[in-house]
Amino acid sequence: MNEELIGTVSHFFSKAQVAAIEITAGQLRVGDTVHIVGHTTDLTQTVGSMQIEHEQVEAVAAGDQVGIMVEGKTREHDRVYRIVPA
Repeated sequence: MNEELIGTVSHFFSKAQVAAIEITAGQLRVGDTVHIVGHTTDLTQTVGSMQIEHEQVEAVAAGDQVGIMVEGKTREHDRVYRIVPA
C-alpha cells in the first residue's frame, strides 16, 4: 500500500465530525482513500464528500482548504495521506 502526503488537518469540528484539511501537494477526489495519522490518530477511510465554503466539490488540489466528514476524531497538525492504488 503506497501513500502520498497531500496535506495536514488544520481544524477538527467535533459536533459535525468534519476535518478541515489544507491540501499542500497532489490532488484528492471523492472516492479516494485517505490515511490520517498523528500522535494519537490513525484513521483510514474513503472520502464520501468534500466541501469548500459549504459548496460540494468532486476534486481538490494543492492550495485548497477542504472539509471532509471523518469517522473518528482528528487533531490539528495530523498528516493526511492519499492511498495510491498499486
